[in-house]
Amino acid sequence: MIGTYAAVLAICAASLAVGQAAIALCGARRWSWLAPGVGLALLCASCWGTVRLPGHGAASAVLVLLLTAAAVAYLWRRLEGREEALRIGVPVALVALAAAALPFLAEGHFGILGTGFNPDMSQHLLATSRLAEGQGSQLLHQGYPLGPHAIVVALHKGLGIGLVPAFTGLTVAVAVLASLTALTAFRDQPPALRIPASLVVGLAYMAASYFAQGAFKETMQALYFLAFVLALRESTHNPGWRQLPLRFAPAALLAVGSVYTYSFPGLIWMLGTAGIWLLVEALRARPSGWRFPPPRAGGAVGGTAPEDALATGGGGGSPAATGPAGWGLGPSPARALGLGLLLFAVLIAPEIGRMIDFHAFETFDPNGPGLGNLFGQISPFEALGIWPSGDFRLAPGDGAVPAFGYFLGAAFAAILLVYGAFLAWLRRETAILAGLAAAALAYAAARAGGTPYTAAKAVEVAAPIAALVIVLPLLRRPVAWLYLLAAAGCSLLALANAPVGPSSYSSALTGFRADVGEGPTLVLASRQLLTDEQGTPYIAWELRGGRVCIAAANEAGSQPPPGTRYVVTESPRPPFPDLRRLRGGGPYVLWRVAKPAPGHSPCPLVAVRQARQGAPR
Repeated sequence: MIGTYAAVLAICAASLAVGQAAIALCGARRWSWLAPGVGLALLCASCWGTVRLPGHGAASAVLVLLLTAAAVAYLWRRLEGREEALRIGVPVALVALAAAALPFLAEGHFGILGTGFNPDMSQHLLATSRLAEGQGSQLLHQGYPLGPHAIVVALHKGLGIGLVPAFTGLTVAVAVLASLTALTAFRDQPPALRIPASLVVGLAYMAASYFAQGAFKETMQALYFLAFVLALRESTHNPGWRQLPLRFAPAALLAVGSVYTYSFPGLIWMLGTAGIWLLVEALRARPSGWRFPPPRAGGAVGGTAPEDALATGGGGGSPAATGPAGWGLGPSPARALGLGLLLFAVLIAPEIGRMIDFHAFETFDPNGPGLGNLFGQISPFEALGIWPSGDFRLAPGDGAVPAFGYFLGAAFAAILLVYGAFLAWLRRETAILAGLAAAALAYAAARAGGTPYTAAKAVEVAAPIAALVIVLPLLRRPVAWLYLLAAAGCSLLALANAPVGPSSYSSALTGFRADVGEGPTLVLASRQLLTDEQGTPYIAWELRGGRVCIAAANEAGSQPPPGTRYVVTESPRPPFPDLRRLRGGGPYVLWRVAKPAPGHSPCPLVAVRQARQGAPR
């Protein structure tokens, strides 16, 4: 527990400080809740850029410490709005932290999140442990994005935190940072509205569901996408940003973080949103083109409109008539966009070769069922936040709630989404609507040309934006509170249902694969590891490619199953006669059966192809 929350504190503190310093260097003087996402993106890029230097992560830890210290020193007495940010940010962070603790409270211990749903963390831990030792790995050679893994290595080398609590801390920190990022959209709302709205957006049902299975990369991508959309919105809606030549730099930095976390697929959402948004803004600027209807008196969202202050001298012009071309992008939009693109290109240049290698990654193969850990296609309505199931993979009616409950919640949320999108259109929320459109197109492409596994990820990334479109325009209306309560209940249900696996990890079993080949192999482990910590899928994953039996050590009997050639134990004593010790590794010992019992092995085949369908993305 101490290691997990030490990692959470370190990541959140560094992300907030470094992100806000980067935004301040762009010219913004007031605190921005885009800082969490921007800071995390910079941590990914900087840690990955230094993790392979001598020391294997020590340089990354030192760099993060120096960046954080420099950021605090730079912001000291320069930053405006610190007290207000603390008043609103601390409650959001504490509630998000409490919500993220539900899986551990329900299971009664800390450990690897989601082992009963997904064994992918075993591969992430293996790649990270080899990265920390200066060794190569399959993921490294295939161009797999390892920015988050580099952050874990920096925590491991800098603070002495174990890999499992460091990864768990990163996953929890992302949930907190996402909720804080959502505060950007509700800047002008009273705290009683801002806090629940931000939590529901940041911890939307699908984001909570992916958190529950330990899928940190998908939740990070959802965070970057949400922050990217809000960064575009700030460039036109925030009076303090509209005149800045570097007003698009935060969006560029968020796209950089997406590259180092999700490689080139992460840019699908970013480029789609930017393209749609620029097209809409260009059409608005045409003299003969269409125009938005005039905003209602009193402002756009919730009765206040910071963009309207521009028309009264707060920023130099109305949203629809700013800059030499009349765009709503502020003065010199081409220059500002060019600077953002240049910053993006420079920072991702070292990763281009790995991005090219990643296009051939095995889980992109559209052949085969492509289900991964799913049971089939999931409903896109899950992105709307009301889905009363602790397991997002289940079809309506397969859980405790009748199918009618799912359909009723989905219909209610869908109606609110359409109404919210209409109000957002009237209120010139072009960036948010562009994000929603890009997310819908990404899902359609994944559904048509991908696999259920990739389509589910598209639903997860879209979820915070869908919740934002529902909540933001309707927040001061009673119907919004009904949605907030229902959506919050579904997210908490997903979090409380999260399985928590082993509190430690060893890659020794993977090292045994070359010795045991196709086996058959019997693994004897403690009852606690197999049941309480749900280690069975981890053992099967690490020994994939052969026939594997897994049993509790105290239930082994007097002989191994027929045909068994190898036995793996946690005890240094042989559990059966006629065993020959081959070697040890970590907590395990590998034995060879001198005379295998005749007969067909009952051990199931853990196929490599089957494992690849659930390989980490």
